[in-house]
Amino acid sequence: MHKSLSYLWARFWMLFAGRSGFGRVAARLASWFAPPHKARTYLAGMNRRGYIAPSVTIYHRNLTLGERVFIDERAVLFQRETGGPIRIGNDVCIYRDTIIETGAGGSLVIGNETSIHPRCQINAYVSSVEIGNDVMIAPSCAIYPYDHGIAPDRPISEQSLESKGAIVIGDGAWLGYGVIVLGGVRIGKGAVIAAGAVVTADVPDGAIAAGMPARVIKMRHDIN
Repeated sequence: MHKSLSYLWARFWMLFAGRSGFGRVAARLASWFAPPHKARTYLAGMNRRGYIAPSVTIYHRNLTLGERVFIDERAVLFQRETGGPIRIGNDVCIYRDTIIETGAGGSLVIGNETSIHPRCQINAYVSSVEIGNDVMIAPSCAIYPYDHGIAPDRPISEQSLESKGAIVIGDGAWLGYGVIVLGGVRIGKGAVIAAGAVVTADVPDGAIAAGMPARVIKMRHDIN
């Protein structure tokens, strides 16, 4: 289809896109002639209700979506019986195969213009996860504010979940590929976490951290 005609096709069907059954069908039709993957994020800008790919699974009764949110193929937003709310800000992009869960009283907030790339896992159990504005989370990152108890007298699967506290990721931070963030951690504004790092302690604003466990190796303002 000619580019201008495909754009008009998408724009027409995106008028009806949304979380309802018909809205999901409209999103499928809108994407028929759209380019794949990140090249189709423009669809979310055509409707304040954003773009939710047809294969997305939403099983969450306390989900609030901001305006122009893009949720890509096979993403899952899931709530356990005792899970708290998920609040997603405006212009957020959640890319394919990402899984987001709340359970055991945990909750999640994602700020405006944040991007979560493919295959990430965010499990907000027991404590909260707060992700700021304009945060970039690379593929295959994991964010877990909880652990299982490990007392020796009974199987781990039967022990209560424990947490060292909430996870807070400040505005403008960047998590590289495969970063793991554990409970009780604050990652400061504009901080950079190197690929493969395991964050178990706070990282200051503007710091660059790397390693397992992550340690500050430099400050961004020291880079020439």
